[in-house]
Amino acid sequence: MTLGVAPRQGDLLRTTAGFCDGRVRGDSIYGVLHRECFTLFPDEMFTDLFTDVGRRSVPPMIVAVVMVLQRIEGCSDREAVDRFAFDARWKYAAGGLDFDYPGFVHTVLVDMRARLAASAAPDRIFEAVLAVAKAAGLVGRKRVLDSTPIYDAVATMDTVTLVRSALRGVLRVAGSGLAAGLRAVLTRDDDYADAGKPVCDYDDPAARVVLVDALARDGMAVLGVLEGRELAVGVAAAGELLATVLGQDLDQDEAGVFRIVRRVAKDRVISTVDPQARHGHKTAARSFDGYKGHLGIDPDSEIITATTVSAGNAGDAAVAEDLIADLLGHDQTEDSAADAGPEDSAAENDSAAAEADAAGDDDAVEGERASVYGDNAYGTGAFHDRLERSGIESKCKTQQPANSGGRFPKTAFGIDLEAGSVTCPAGATAPIRRGPTGAGTARFGPACAGCPLRQQCTTAAVGRSVSVGPFEEQLAAARARQQDPTWVGDYRATRPKVERKIGHLMRRQHGGRRARVRGRVKVAADFALLAASVNLARLAVLAVVSLPGAGWATATG
Repeated sequence: MTLGVAPRQGDLLRTTAGFCDGRVRGDSIYGVLHRECFTLFPDEMFTDLFTDVGRRSVPPMIVAVVMVLQRIEGCSDREAVDRFAFDARWKYAAGGLDFDYPGFVHTVLVDMRARLAASAAPDRIFEAVLAVAKAAGLVGRKRVLDSTPIYDAVATMDTVTLVRSALRGVLRVAGSGLAAGLRAVLTRDDDYADAGKPVCDYDDPAARVVLVDALARDGMAVLGVLEGRELAVGVAAAGELLATVLGQDLDQDEAGVFRIVRRVAKDRVISTVDPQARHGHKTAARSFDGYKGHLGIDPDSEIITATTVSAGNAGDAAVAEDLIADLLGHDQTEDSAADAGPEDSAAENDSAAAEADAAGDDDAVEGERASVYGDNAYGTGAFHDRLERSGIESKCKTQQPANSGGRFPKTAFGIDLEAGSVTCPAGATAPIRRGPTGAGTARFGPACAGCPLRQQCTTAAVGRSVSVGPFEEQLAAARARQQDPTWVGDYRATRPKVERKIGHLMRRQHGGRRARVRGRVKVAADFALLAASVNLARLAVLAVVSLPGAGWATATG
């Protein structure tokens, strides 16, 4: 398929531009796309996705505009192509096309997403919009980080359905010869052809035990046939999934009967349709199934600067560095220059300054220190340490230690890291005994025996112990910083802005809070596209325009 080219000149009597001008607000996403679509998403931006021979594609600029509007309006693929065909604003946003400009089938959107995913720049639409914000001077050196649940697009399966579905998956992808060998070892009266739960009297505990044991034995028999063979990639993946679901929920009792265990595996697969989805907790009382969407924003302009998606059970701090990669990259350049010799350092500094001038990064040139804001989920010792080593100011809140029953918390103890000791409120001192990871523990057992403060300190029979992590110094410094009223005022004025941005992203149920696709990679691409559409709407409000020969700027700037 070759590259199609969007028309730039419409029929004056049939164009949507004459109809929508004056009716569509200039500070809407339709208005900014109408003015800037050819500059934002030129057809040439997608040249690498097409070949030199074949039939013409739908112009990529038009498809990109439809994809952006689809995400901000929460449409399915079919709804999106219908809007493009019959909503004058959509054709107006695509450069003011004629009213009778032909539409296209919804599979064009599917094909474009597949081409982007297979390319070297799958998030190019998001990156193109972000580049406009940077060129207009709307992205500084501050970042606010947060995450939000994204519910998966599949049903969570119980153990019986998981095991049977995983078995069906292996039989489905196995070739005819292998499938015959696999079916030969199955013992249940089940051809595993139809989806769903097997027939059973689920009100009878004994019948449930028999069913679970039979399914598990079929699964183990299939894995026994696969073991040691050279398998195709699809068969190997299906076998691995079967082994995972068997191992996470089932165990054999003393009689050798497979039973469902009364525990939840740490990284439990919850669906064979989307094996990457996980149980997650946004708070201790709020659980969900699916993924977490992570984002970083510039708090001054409220432009989303980075996005990523993780499994629902991943910690926020685990992907925090991905959200501030641009800040870390700049600071790493400075760090490497500091370690180099005088001549190398001067050359690198000149190069960095030239790049900053070329990009219009006035904040970097002026030497404004970068800062990162986040809630308690980001206030880990490791992340504080990473920011400190990169010269970035940490504005991430750190949880204060607590103790049950109102007893002495960890902060009531004097921790002397240089001396390697901890002093309790009663004045007793215990050494910190560290392990290979740098973490350690101070134990006050003997001193607790006759201590008058014991009831206020611990109920443990062996006495009180205090754990000291490898980043204890960073955590202590962070807790001390956040006692400053100035720090608190800045945090409270800045961090909540990301909550409003999450509200903009999640205001649509379809494609916002709930994923439209399956698999982490596809969900991440969809989330980035949603962020691009929300950024475009923000650029429209900020009146960003492209000036001939001068690049991008805000109308007020």
